[in-house]
Amino acid sequence: MSYYFSKTLNLSFDEAAKRARAVITEHGFGVLTEIDVAATLKKKIGVQMRPYLILGACNPKMAHHAIEAEDKIGLMLPCNIIVQEKEDGTVEVSGVDPVASMQAVQNPALEETAGKVQAMIKDIIESL
Repeated sequence: MSYYFSKTLNLSFDEAAKRARAVITEHGFGVLTEIDVAATLKKKIGVQMRPYLILGACNPKMAHHAIEAEDKIGLMLPCNIIVQEKEDGTVEVSGVDPVASMQAVQNPALEETAGKVQAMIKDIIESL
């Protein structure tokens, strides 16, 4: 089982990141966090790497349901979407599969919410 959904875009890195933010919002999520991994690694350890951005996406209603069902589930929130420039210059956007990532949590009350969020994340990636 794969732990992510992914799509390659024919856009520049900046355009792909902008498009990802817009599609995330169009699907009822907000971007709670943005981590520019390349800039952080350059600043902290002097490593040069290709553009790599982590967008922490959250749907408030789904997050509330998940937290109500499992109070430690915040350890796995928000749902991460990454935008990365590949070595060949293409840009790939990937989203976590919450069903796969929550398999370690032994709580049947989360299954319905995880399934709904899985469909939403998959739709975000497919809509790019």
